[in-house]
Amino acid sequence: MPYIAVEELDKRFTVRKKREGTILREKSVIHALQNVSFSVEEGELVGYIGPNGAGKSTTVKILSGILTPDGGHVAVGGRVPWKDRREHVRRIGVVFGQRSQLWWDVPILDSYSLLKDIYRVPDSDYRRRLDELTDALQLGEFLRTPLRLLSLGQRMRAELCGSLLHGPKLLFLDEPTIGLDAVSKLALRDFLKAENRRNGTTVLLTTHDMEDIAALCPRVMVLGHGKKLYDGALPDLLSRYDTQRILTVRYEAGAALPELPPGCEVAREAEEIRITYAPEKIPAAQLISLLQSAGTIREFTAQPQNIDHMIAAMYREMDL
Repeated sequence: MPYIAVEELDKRFTVRKKREGTILREKSVIHALQNVSFSVEEGELVGYIGPNGAGKSTTVKILSGILTPDGGHVAVGGRVPWKDRREHVRRIGVVFGQRSQLWWDVPILDSYSLLKDIYRVPDSDYRRRLDELTDALQLGEFLRTPLRLLSLGQRMRAELCGSLLHGPKLLFLDEPTIGLDAVSKLALRDFLKAENRRNGTTVLLTTHDMEDIAALCPRVMVLGHGKKLYDGALPDLLSRYDTQRILTVRYEAGAALPELPPGCEVAREAEEIRITYAPEKIPAAQLISLLQSAGTIREFTAQPQNIDHMIAAMYREMDL
């Protein structure tokens, strides 16, 4: 049996909007989720993506037991989250990039001590897990520092530690790297991969940062207008929209760019020339040969289209 089993999940919200030119409000129903079904095996690391308003956060809130759906069936570890919530929350961890479960004005070690009591973690398990996590997340020197005095990257590492102290089988991550610098993002990704590999923690990641998805998630689900639109391997999804390549070239002095085939887009920045082309229409060998004929090349790079551009193209095609 899958660790997460979702069948025909449905959730509706009633909203009231002010009618233009009057003080009256009109009532309307928004379908946040419509007949969404999927399953996740224990130990999987799955990306859950889609534009704002797609229903991602609603799904996470139902799976974590915060919301009750209007239809469908959900089981997480054999439990119905909103019915067995007390037992369910002991086996999950949640990290929201813009919210905190730690106390703002107290040292994070005191917050961890409170979480230990809330989750009823035995002393020996708590000490072992705290040592393991603080070492992996490099938190030792910050344990006696109030949360409000930590940098954003340090706070996110502290949040992850707090969410994993009780040894959850399932971890929900919502925009965990939002606002982090490149070094902090890489460190966080490395930790999550190690945690998944070492402890078999099942991870459901929702984010707009496609670099996070590409680095962490072999499998991705796409949600739009409350419906599941794709479920499978990320490379298979991206291959449909990987239609462009970018060549960057710098010449020695005196070289002039030759006439390129129709369909090539050329952008110049100082000495750098960037050429965007479709490999299906223009053979790379032909284009490179033309560039070499123009003069001595000092620098040359070839790279695929940016992953965010591919996802944007996917959203446009899916009318999201």
